[in-house]
Amino acid sequence: MLDEIVPPQAVAVEAFGDPPDVQLYPEEEAVLRKAVPSRRREFGTGRWCARQALAKLGLPPAPILPGPRGAPAWPAGVVGSITHCAGYRAAALAHSSDIAAIGVDAEPEGPLPDGVRDMITSQQEMPVLAALMAAAPGTSWDKLLFSAKESVYKAWFPLAQRWLGFKDAAVSINPDDGTFTVRLLVPGPVLAGRELTGFSGRWLARDGLVITSVAVPAARV
Repeated sequence: MLDEIVPPQAVAVEAFGDPPDVQLYPEEEAVLRKAVPSRRREFGTGRWCARQALAKLGLPPAPILPGPRGAPAWPAGVVGSITHCAGYRAAALAHSSDIAAIGVDAEPEGPLPDGVRDMITSQQEMPVLAALMAAAPGTSWDKLLFSAKESVYKAWFPLAQRWLGFKDAAVSINPDDGTFTVRLLVPGPVLAGRELTGFSGRWLARDGLVITSVAVPAARV
């Protein structure tokens, strides 16, 4: 599923269960010293997916430790993103010479919990979201909005190295072609001398999941 919505320069690996024989590096085990079993499973399978993706890029396996704000610290020359939710884990990776940053997110289909929609939705997004929900109630549009903003943040943070709030980016979802666009409402990071003002992404809702991806092409000089 995820490989349908990441750029061709990226590789995606997903799992719909937790392999019983996942091996972690000692450094990764140390991170999980106090983790509950569910956290160990999602962490381990996420790293398993990431190492499969590294292999597809022609790179050796490596420990993938949480960096600032929990974002994975990737080997030199690699960008990537890991996501996990109930029954699904995935990773998408690329060479940094092809993609400057990538973010992916998966969520179980269904409405957001009470109060979360108002917390993540800006005033300009609310009427658009309401119109989507009225026109096509079979899709979890509010969950899709949440997922898109999660993917945006995962692509934003490695470039900006600072927080981005849910209401600091305005998302416009195209219900017809599985894409969305993002306009940053705060100053963006500078890439190759130009400020990043937005993102573009793709989405998929299928088999009880909502999945989104955002990728920033590498600057060509």
